[in-house]
Amino acid sequence: MSKKPRQNERCILNRRARFEYHILETIEAGIALKGSEVKSLRDGRASIEEAYARIANGRVTLVGCNIQTYPPATTRNHDPLRDRTLLLHQREIKKLLAKVRQAGFTLVPLSIFFNERGLAKVELALVRGKTHADKREDIRKRDHQRDIDRAMRRK
Repeated sequence: MSKKPRQNERCILNRRARFEYHILETIEAGIALKGSEVKSLRDGRASIEEAYARIANGRVTLVGCNIQTYPPATTRNHDPLRDRTLLLHQREIKKLLAKVRQAGFTLVPLSIFFNERGLAKVELALVRGKTHADKREDIRKRDHQRDIDRAMRRK
């Protein structure tokens, strides 16, 4: 009997994305995968640190997502770095395309997870890159909040 997936189980996270970019909008998209890719994702054997989404010919593709091969699927394994099609409605694609055409915007995956029905989903974000000063400000805020939390625990 197969193991029932936990609701909105987060499998793969892109932790650098929140530090490197200003996240303006998020959208959930399906992802077209092969069987061995799904097994590797469930094992947590993937990386989306260098990944981004590209819109071309009315389709959204995930580029640079590394899903490692699944060793038991010896002859029917997949290419780890292949481009994967994201499943979105046409109106969503047109809306994203209009925003991405503006200078400085891009689509970055924040996470890959399995929903309550066991389907693999990608949380895409429309982002704008942060400057070095923005990153330093984030570090300063995080350190300040950490100091406040420490002081509250001591009292």
